[in-house]
Amino acid sequence: MMRKTQFLMIAAVTFGMTSGPSAYADTVVKIGHIAPLTGNLAHQGKDLENGARLAVDEINQSGLVIAGEKITLVLDSQDDAGDPRQGTQAAQRLIDDGVVAVVGHLNSGVNIPASKLYNDAGITNITPAASNPVLTLQGFKTEYRLVATDAQQGPALAKYAEATFKPKTAGVVDDATAYGQGLANEFAKSAAAMGMKVLPREVTNDKAIDFRAILTKLKSERPDVIMFGGMDATGGPFAKQAKQLAIDSKVLLGDGGCTANLPELAGAAAGSVYCSEGGMAITKMPGGIQFQKKYEERFKVPVQTYAPFSYDAVYVIVDAMKRAQSVSAAKVLAVMPTTDYSGVTGKIQFAQNGDLKQPVVSIYRYQDGQKTLVDVMKP
Repeated sequence: MMRKTQFLMIAAVTFGMTSGPSAYADTVVKIGHIAPLTGNLAHQGKDLENGARLAVDEINQSGLVIAGEKITLVLDSQDDAGDPRQGTQAAQRLIDDGVVAVVGHLNSGVNIPASKLYNDAGITNITPAASNPVLTLQGFKTEYRLVATDAQQGPALAKYAEATFKPKTAGVVDDATAYGQGLANEFAKSAAAMGMKVLPREVTNDKAIDFRAILTKLKSERPDVIMFGGMDATGGPFAKQAKQLAIDSKVLLGDGGCTANLPELAGAAAGSVYCSEGGMAITKMPGGIQFQKKYEERFKVPVQTYAPFSYDAVYVIVDAMKRAQSVSAAKVLAVMPTTDYSGVTGKIQFAQNGDLKQPVVSIYRYQDGQKTLVDVMKP
C-alpha cells in the first residue's frame, strides 16, 4: 500500500450478467496547479489552469498505467491571487494534499518564496511562466522552467528595438515586483551596452491604474522607446495613457504583457506596443495549431499566452512517472533532470539548474488588434 499522502483509492462496482458484482479500484494521483484565479491577473491564471486541465483530461481518457496500476489524475488547483503570502499558503495546501508535483506559478514574486516550500518537501515544481532568473539560481533541485528567463527576454527586447527603431533614448518603468524589476533591469543593462541613453528608472506598482505623473515626466525627456516591466493589467493602461498624453514612443513589454487581452486593455495604443514571449509563437510550435483548436473548442476563449506550457508541464510530469514507474514524488523528482520530451511547445530538456537547454524568445506587435509575430531570437 502506497503512502496515504500520495494517492486516494476510489472504488467502483460493476455488475456482470452472470458472475455477479466485482469491485475494482483506480489509484488517484493529484497533480498540483497554482496561479492567480482571482484579481486582475485571473485571465492569465485561468489560461494556465485550462492548459493543465486539458492535459489531465486527455491523459485520463487515453488511460494511464504505472507499475501495473491504473492511474486516474486529478488536478488540485489552488488560487495564489498573484500574492506572495497567499501563494505560500496555497503551496503548503498542495504539499499537505500529497500532490506528486506542481504546475505553477504565473508570477516570479510568488514562485520564488514558494520554491523553498517545494524544495523542503522534495516536490517537483514546473513553472510555465515565471521568468525571473533568481528562481532557478537558488540551488534548489525541485525547480524547473519551460520559458526563457528575463535575462534572455530583456536583451532580446533591447536588441530588437535597437535593430528596428534605432533608439537613442530609452525610458524604463517597472511595477516593483520581482518579475517587473528583473525584466526592466535586464533590458536597461542591454540597452546601455548598445549605446542607448537609459533614463533614470521610474517605479509604479502592480495595482496601479494611473500612470500620468510618470508619463508626464517621461514625455519631457522624449524617449524613443519606453520599456514597461509589468503584466498586461498595468502595461495595457500604461500604453493607453501614454497615447492619451500624445507620447509617440514605442512601448516595450515582456511576456507578462504579451497577451490576447492586451488590445482590449490598451485600446488604440496597442498599435505602438511591441512585446516578448519566452517561447515559440503558438502557430510555430510543433503542436501549436492543433492545441489552439482543442483549447478554443473546449473553453470558448482564446489562448492568452501560457496555456501550451502548462499543458506540456503536465505531460512532462506524467513522462517522469512513466520513466520512474512510480507515483512517488521523490522518484518523479529523481528522474526530472533526464527529461527528454517532445511537447506542443517543442523539445523539452533541462539544464543543470532547471532552465530550458534551448530557449527561444519571440517578438510580437499588435496589428488591427491581433498579436502578430515579427521576429524569433535564440539567446
